[in-house]
Amino acid sequence: MQRDKFLKEIENLNHPNETLVPTHCSYCAMQCGMNLRVNTSTNKIIGVEPRYDWPVTLGKMCPKGVTAYQQTNHEDRLLKPLIRDDASLKGTKEGFREATWDEAYDLIVKRFKELQQNYGKDSLSVYGGVSMTNEKCYLTGKFARVALQTRYIDYNGRFCMASAAGGINRSLGVDRGSTLPWTDIHETDCLFLAGSNTAECHPTSMFRIWAVQERGGYLIIADPRETPIARRADVHLDLRPGTDLALANGILHLLIENGHVDEEFVKNHTNGFEETKQVVKEFTPEYTSQITGVAPEKIIRAAELYGKAPNAIVLFARGIEQQVKGVDNVSAYINMALVTGNIGRPKAGVGTITGQGNGQGGREHGQKADALPGYRKIANPQHVKEIAEVWGIKPEEMPEAGVSAYEMFGLMEQKTIRSLYLLCSNPVVSAPNSNYVRKMLKQLDFMVCVDFFLSESAEYADVVLPTTTWAEDEGTTTNVEGRVIKINRAQKPLGESKPDWQIQVELAERLGRGKYFSHLKTSKDIFDELRRASKGGNADYYGVTWEKIEKQNGVFWPCKSEDDPGTPHMFLDKKFYHPDGKAKIFALPYTPPAEEPDEEYPLRLTTGRVVYHYLSGNQTRRIQFLKDMSPEPFVEVHPDTAQKYNISHEEKVRLFTRRGEVIYKVKITEAIRKDTVFVPYHWDFERAANILTNPALDPISRMPEFKACAAEIEKIEVKKVQ
Repeated sequence: MQRDKFLKEIENLNHPNETLVPTHCSYCAMQCGMNLRVNTSTNKIIGVEPRYDWPVTLGKMCPKGVTAYQQTNHEDRLLKPLIRDDASLKGTKEGFREATWDEAYDLIVKRFKELQQNYGKDSLSVYGGVSMTNEKCYLTGKFARVALQTRYIDYNGRFCMASAAGGINRSLGVDRGSTLPWTDIHETDCLFLAGSNTAECHPTSMFRIWAVQERGGYLIIADPRETPIARRADVHLDLRPGTDLALANGILHLLIENGHVDEEFVKNHTNGFEETKQVVKEFTPEYTSQITGVAPEKIIRAAELYGKAPNAIVLFARGIEQQVKGVDNVSAYINMALVTGNIGRPKAGVGTITGQGNGQGGREHGQKADALPGYRKIANPQHVKEIAEVWGIKPEEMPEAGVSAYEMFGLMEQKTIRSLYLLCSNPVVSAPNSNYVRKMLKQLDFMVCVDFFLSESAEYADVVLPTTTWAEDEGTTTNVEGRVIKINRAQKPLGESKPDWQIQVELAERLGRGKYFSHLKTSKDIFDELRRASKGGNADYYGVTWEKIEKQNGVFWPCKSEDDPGTPHMFLDKKFYHPDGKAKIFALPYTPPAEEPDEEYPLRLTTGRVVYHYLSGNQTRRIQFLKDMSPEPFVEVHPDTAQKYNISHEEKVRLFTRRGEVIYKVKITEAIRKDTVFVPYHWDFERAANILTNPALDPISRMPEFKACAAEIEKIEVKKVQ
């Protein structure tokens, strides 16, 4: 059946009623280039082809990318607004009825106004996401602060990119996720990859990573698991989850001791080296090994390879970032680059491997609780004045900073927040301690969800508004490198669905705030306003235009004027974004994870992705091929640990932490530490890994500690039939 379907699609490749629409994938921040195949007579997307002109991935696509188009015309698509008439059924698929847009809008406006009249402006909240375009992310921030006039807005990047943003900004003065273009990676001499299962999470990067070794360079991997990329590494630093800071300090100790410091660079372009030198003095290979569990000789070898490399790149991802010291971890790895002078030139630098499609742009233009467009800060009166002028409001009308995504649930518990406008996110699955999150959503007075599928979180809503998929709208995203690119519309919106930005403009009108939004008729109108709003900010997009994006195949920010081609390599002038122009080397004493193993919970639980699914799985679990290839979650257990618990491969066990328990099938593998278990997090409700994870927050980024908590396994005894 699948073969026949494939052959039929091949026959249609040159069909006269078919056109190709160049665009980019909807999933991770590789934003792989693709051409969507559209039947012009039916206005339906029918397939996909890779784009070989896209310089980042050169025609490469992963299993998610080649099936992404199938979500647009999927049978589960929401085609009309839904209203729940029975509040007792919140948290289920039941109790909804179809409604008109007018009826849905009227109800939303009525309830929003009632709640704000009774409990104040800040009784409303907005929870966004960064799989949306820059235009939508920008408008969501404006919608919260100008249309709803609430301080409470945050986004799901808080669970993904916040620690990277905090660490990079703190060390370098500006948060652009990568200081160099991805096309430099295969030309470096040493690639140090920390906390990234790249082969599964960003597989279209792998051809560049393998090329490092093929050219005679070296690959170093820091990961508790022997992932596919770790198996090919020259050094695999198999550390205990949550001990990355000690490992980075140990590497830095050896770089200093063995004379790999770029003295001139450190003296002229950094601050903080002497203090840091004193802190890392105790992190000998032996001491570092005691904390991390990594053999001393591996630590020594990794430092030697990195330190001697003419050019070296450090990349990191969620493994080091989703911790209570995620910001410190990021700064600690950046310390390695700063001390050796591996930054501010081609083939050398640092970067975070962004998880969500617009994880970079989505955090730059106003969705974060404390941020305004262009990476301005609400705490800065001048920044507020600049954005208020663009928006046409008085500076004193700008709401104060709110709180982070997880902290919003605490305010729901306190009844400070009584309503939620949720879009492009599924916190019931993606937030830590998810049983608590479900309870908070259920007790809300009123909840609106904007989505194209009825997600697990949408089941808690009172009104669900049908939005479009990425292929039914146009706009820009900013990929893993900081390159602004263009998403093109391939199909008209299905059913009565509308783009998120259009919904917000129409709601603003009904809320009596239309004069601030009515001029925004198209995505391009919004982007042009975003350009003006970002002008002069750290994330300056003013010189980026849709026309320039098409001409250059993307534009790297900062891009400050229309004749500016953009900035592929950051800091070539060795001027960092701190007031004195210098980068900061941070002295970072080691602290353990918020929750260490003990007698009751002797194991370490860590979580992550598999190649066939994306984030909460709301999209990918509906695609039959992806579901067939990875139908259910599992818990990885080392053979020695399995023997200790008397459990076998594919046997079901109870995995539990202080927050809850989940039953999983066991996957026995030598690719994991004996003291650690791993669970992928893409599944719903009773199978959700985040039932177990720890909501302890990084003090700076407010990122939860998804990657390390104490756990225990319990064998499920099967009763014998008499």
